[in-house]
Amino acid sequence: MILTPTKGHLLIAEPSVLGDVSFNRSVILLANHNKEGSVGFILNKPLDVTLCDLIEGVDSCDIPIYNGGPVEQDNIYFIHTVPELLEGSQEISSGIYWGGDFEKAIDLILNKKISTDSIKFFLGYSGWASHQLEEELEEHTWVIQKNTSQVELLKVNDQAFWRDKIIELGGSYPIWSNAPENPQYN
Repeated sequence: MILTPTKGHLLIAEPSVLGDVSFNRSVILLANHNKEGSVGFILNKPLDVTLCDLIEGVDSCDIPIYNGGPVEQDNIYFIHTVPELLEGSQEISSGIYWGGDFEKAIDLILNKKISTDSIKFFLGYSGWASHQLEEELEEHTWVIQKNTSQVELLKVNDQAFWRDKIIELGGSYPIWSNAPENPQYN
């Protein structure tokens, strides 16, 4: 069954996406999709910085920051599971929310009222103009998968997530799960 892009679904980079630093072996949570375009966050590409490195006054946390995508990488975005604590949150799908009051999120983290299992931060996002994502799907850049993990997405922290999702796709995909990231190094 071929799925259409819907917020809350996952976009899994096809194994043929090579040489693209942002999207090679990426799994993206589609946070919004409508006729104007699409927005998502790469879930499995941690950066070598923490929230403490980026936010002045935050000096006692080890919350990792992820590469959300190549758009607006000078901005921090976040997804979470605590909309009752963060006014202005937008529901992505059942149990997962995007954004809200950033200052309050930081304060709640510092006061240990939001755990690191409840929130995930990104530098930048992945964005597509109107119909661009559909064109990339036709070019076999992405595979769409329903998100059955929901809250578990906040715990994803490495490339193994792409491999696991490729295996789940079945068919001819599992053979790619153990292929080197760059075939030239084989």
